[in-house]
Amino acid sequence: MNPTANPLLEIRFAKPGDTPVIHAFIRELAEYEKLSRDVISSEKDIHDALFGTHPMAECLMAFYQNHPVGFALFFTTFSTFVGRPGLYLEDLYVNPAWRGLGIGKALLIRLAAIAHERHCGRLEWSVLNWNEPAIGFYKKLGAWPMNDWTVYRLCGHHLEFLAAQDPALKNNEK
Repeated sequence: MNPTANPLLEIRFAKPGDTPVIHAFIRELAEYEKLSRDVISSEKDIHDALFGTHPMAECLMAFYQNHPVGFALFFTTFSTFVGRPGLYLEDLYVNPAWRGLGIGKALLIRLAAIAHERHCGRLEWSVLNWNEPAIGFYKKLGAWPMNDWTVYRLCGHHLEFLAAQDPALKNNEK
């Protein structure tokens, strides 16, 4: 059965009132990924990122029998090689009690449709190397790993140190 045709499943864009549930799902995802210590965002941070004056991301919510069961948080990117925007899936999560019902697939189907509607050239995301269930799921959908690429991250004091070297920043502080 096509998961998007399931009458018990609703996929919709998040609303401001969904913020507490989204933040709770983020914490559950971090716990599953053994990264709870890295979650420093607050509900307000998530609310502002999704619904503030300058939204930085979007979120799809999954409801099964009117119960919130998962989400997909994403944002727009741009590819100079393709010359078109793309979507980056930051988080995809389905509560473990609701897995196996096609909810994750339905979220990705809807996200792919959004990417298509917006004329995006790509839909991309990262997955932890040890997360074999997710890797298998993504491969079944036709996704493939970008083995020639390594993700780099600059954050915390390293980011602040590098930013402090910008002459424009130094001029603004005077």
